[in-house]
Amino acid sequence: MSGIRRRLRPSTLAGRFARRGAALCAALGAASVVSTGLAPGAVAADVQSQQWYLSAMKADEMWKASTGKGVKVAVVDTGVNADAASLQGRVTTEGVPKDLAYKATEDYTGHGTTMAELIAGSGAKGTLKGLAPDAEIVPYRIALKGLEDKAERAKAPDDASVIRAIADSDAKIINMSFGGNLDLPGVREAVKYAHDKGKLLFAGTGNDAEGKNFIGFPASYPYVVGIAASDESGKVGKFSEYGNYVDLASPGLDIPSWCDATFRSYCSGSGTSQATAIASASAALIWSAHPDWTANQVLGSLIDTAGRDWARDDPSTYLGYGLIRPRKVLEDSDYKPVPADTDPLARENATGVLDESGKPVTASTSPSPEPSKEGSGGQTSAAGPEPGESGNTTLWVTLGAAAAVLAIGGGAFAVLRNRRNA
Repeated sequence: MSGIRRRLRPSTLAGRFARRGAALCAALGAASVVSTGLAPGAVAADVQSQQWYLSAMKADEMWKASTGKGVKVAVVDTGVNADAASLQGRVTTEGVPKDLAYKATEDYTGHGTTMAELIAGSGAKGTLKGLAPDAEIVPYRIALKGLEDKAERAKAPDDASVIRAIADSDAKIINMSFGGNLDLPGVREAVKYAHDKGKLLFAGTGNDAEGKNFIGFPASYPYVVGIAASDESGKVGKFSEYGNYVDLASPGLDIPSWCDATFRSYCSGSGTSQATAIASASAALIWSAHPDWTANQVLGSLIDTAGRDWARDDPSTYLGYGLIRPRKVLEDSDYKPVPADTDPLARENATGVLDESGKPVTASTSPSPEPSKEGSGGQTSAAGPEPGESGNTTLWVTLGAAAAVLAIGGGAFAVLRNRRNA
């Protein structure tokens, strides 16, 4: 779900934000790739300047109240490069069952490392600064798109086993920046188990809204918070999939991301993957500041303070309950969370995902795998995911508008909103 990626060109970084609009969209649509060639110091200044959401979300102010310290975030992905400068001292496999830790600290595409950095990166030596820089990352490497070696795929743990192991660990948050259109065996039950054990689970809704807009798993499972992606101005990405399984929106466009597993340079990336990581980091900030809160209370606070201009009980098809604003929780010393056992998504979790006709979506009614598509659509295997694969993880998309009038860090944006069927 990493979306469009362009290498960050040194000569254009300084003025990139001033040249938004049609020219940028055209460049992104072409997905051009160029070399950076920056010295480490220059990379640090320029790459972090591209993290527009840190300013928009007023991260400097939030970090006075919380940095995510004491919170472990399990990153279920392509692996996490523990040697990356931004993650040194922030990645641990302690407590991970041996059979599930296979090459967890080796990343075969760079995707998982990007997600970990967006959550907890230190920003050292020209790398990304995480929104929750003192959180701890627990990596799990599963077989996603990009792991082509069949022997390696066979050694990768299955999704359900990983989620159950995390449920039994001291990690509080499960970040799943991946998705597909298959309801894999045992995962639904594993998700419910993790929820019952007090974990908070986030997943991207998917990047194929302009194509099939298939109902994505695991985001559509009950007890998983489905995250949509928004850009710097607040517009939700045209690629960001929609439906009644969208719960919140988070920054996910024009986000620096590792170009590949060589970890030599960053590209500008867009996708619900990045949005999911930033949502997980937001939860880590709140949980660190309020360690006695339950997962329900942390999620409830994100929903309660989300930016929206519609009634809280009438969530958007595109933006759910709105755009995350953890600062609104952290800056309010008198904020009172919902009761510990109150599920803020009780209606959605009871109803389940509905299709466009209002009927529940189940494994038997979920769309069949589509042939691989290049360019502007999503990528899935023509034969469906192989065992352990979770559908499309790298989706090439274009940018655009979508869903409501919200605010992030004081900046408003206006787009069309659809009501849900639930």
